[in-house]
Amino acid sequence: MKSIISKTVLIGFILFLLVQLYQPSRNIDNGQILPQHITKVYKVPDNVQTILQTSCFDCHSNNTNYPWYSYIQPARFFMEEHIEEGKENLNFSEFGKYSKRKQENKLKAIVKQIKSNEMPLSSYTLIHRNAVLTTTQKEEVIDWFNKTEDSLSSKH
Repeated sequence: MKSIISKTVLIGFILFLLVQLYQPSRNIDNGQILPQHITKVYKVPDNVQTILQTSCFDCHSNNTNYPWYSYIQPARFFMEEHIEEGKENLNFSEFGKYSKRKQENKLKAIVKQIKSNEMPLSSYTLIHRNAVLTTTQKEEVIDWFNKTEDSLSSKH
């Protein structure tokens, strides 16, 4: 019986080591901020840009700041899924490529999700405590998104 448990543990450890060899490409654009990035399309105040950088860009841009545990599978696999899903729903690095109507809709959705505490995700803020938005930060971001959305609406 001990022999079976020892072999199972050894095989499990070997499989764990082997899965570490799988390291998908990282979501890093080498710090390039292209013309379609939201900060190039709109005048984003410094305080709002800092909040977005800290609480949003890891999953919603083409540049993720990877923590130490991202080098360990299966954590990396789950992170990549979150990043892919996040970018699929909203990508601040590609924001200028969206139609004006889509930009309006995204801005409205962002405000709604921040107000309802859906974003940033609790699974993200559990580990990234600095990404938790204070009431003041929420107000600053929501105010800027609303003003930006209003300026888009007035152009229609």
